Amino acid sequence: MAKKGDYFGLSKLVSIILAIIPVTALFCGVITRISEGKIVAGILRLVLGWNIIWIVDLVLMIMNQRIMRLINI
Repeated sequence: MAKKGDYFGLSKLVSIILAIIPVTALFCGVITRISEGKIVAGILRLVLGWNIIWIVDLVLMIMNQRIMRLINI
């Protein structure tokens, strides 16, 4: 069975492809955090997601299929 990525339980390859494209990475990260019940983290990711967070998310998605959890509220 293929390992599932952090974006909606999609496969690793699909999650990496979504993470490579900055716009989809931003929106998938926001939706992922809000679906986890972390509204503040989702809003912060929306505001700050165009900079270093995208690069860190891309590296983490390639390495361990998880996005960065900067804040847990």
